[in-house]
Amino acid sequence: MMKILILTGSPRKNGNTDILTAAVTKRLQNKKVMVQQQRLADMDIHPCLGCGGCEKEGNCIINDDMQTLYPRIINADRILIASPIYFYGLTAQTKACIDRCQALWSRKYLLKQQISPNKGRKGYLASVAATRGERVFEGARLCARYVFDAMDVSYAGDLFYPGVDAKGAISRHPDFTKKLDTFIQMLLLEE
Repeated sequence: MMKILILTGSPRKNGNTDILTAAVTKRLQNKKVMVQQQRLADMDIHPCLGCGGCEKEGNCIINDDMQTLYPRIINADRILIASPIYFYGLTAQTKACIDRCQALWSRKYLLKQQISPNKGRKGYLASVAATRGERVFEGARLCARYVFDAMDVSYAGDLFYPGVDAKGAISRHPDFTKKLDTFIQMLLLEE
């Protein structure tokens, strides 16, 4: 059974990102996929200290909730990072989690260790933005690409909704269902 980990980075409970990930989760569960969803704002994740501790054994020295996420990241077949856009980037909650994946980068690139026994792992980014700027998702996409590389996950696609500002506006987005259904099909592809 495919295991999908959804990391939701919005600090706002029941906001547009939570509505989006709830819709993704429901559709995936209807397809008999194992889904683990984690709201990063509900976790105690400290920022990376840049101490270099992970360079020795590939493990972060900070003992917080990130320690429970590492095995879930390593065992997931698919990882979806979901975050609203704040100032053309990911939220602080999302970024704190991403920065702490430096330990995985150290394992992969410095210590030459295998990150996961699962082959063909894929990563995705889902995001909403209040504005419709031409490059509003660009920073988030680049950040996701590089953290997925550290996780030894191939960046396989994204789901973006520009022009979503008011709480609950995602449900009224004209392309909400169509884009969501296409995204679910892409996420479930085995190749």
